[in-house]
Amino acid sequence: MYTDALSFLEDERDAWAPYEALSQLTDAQLERPVAAAHGWSGRDLMGHMVTWQLLSLDVAKELALGERSPSHERADADWAARGGDVVNAEAEADWRSRPIDEVRQEFARVAGELRGFLTVVPETRWLKNSDQQRFFYEETTEHYEDHAQDLAAILAAATDRG
Repeated sequence: MYTDALSFLEDERDAWAPYEALSQLTDAQLERPVAAAHGWSGRDLMGHMVTWQLLSLDVAKELALGERSPSHERADADWAARGGDVVNAEAEADWRSRPIDEVRQEFARVAGELRGFLTVVPETRWLKNSDQQRFFYEETTEHYEDHAQDLAAILAAATDRG
């Protein structure tokens, strides 16, 4: 449990930093599926991570303006009703349909924008609210840790095959 926003934001930033290496891969390297990453490509991993960062950004924007987040409530209800596999598969298909330049742009933009918005959300609405703090932690730092092996496999495959 975090007691100050700076610690949370520093930990989130440090956990995200390794993912920035994906930006250095060529388009061909990003498109290559990697068996050791559950068959995901770098592009798939980028889209997956950005999907949940975008949700977090929406929630932060709503909490900057009010006490509750309809986006968070809708996402929780959708996850409960349809299941994570369905929700993630739809997000994956969406990111695969987008031009790689758009994927790269969103990947480069969203994490920093989320951090920026969290600095203006009153701490009582996210840091001092255990449910919201848990949400932001799970959708960022914990999520990054959950996919660290996928990232390592994708980066290794890019290095091995050029």
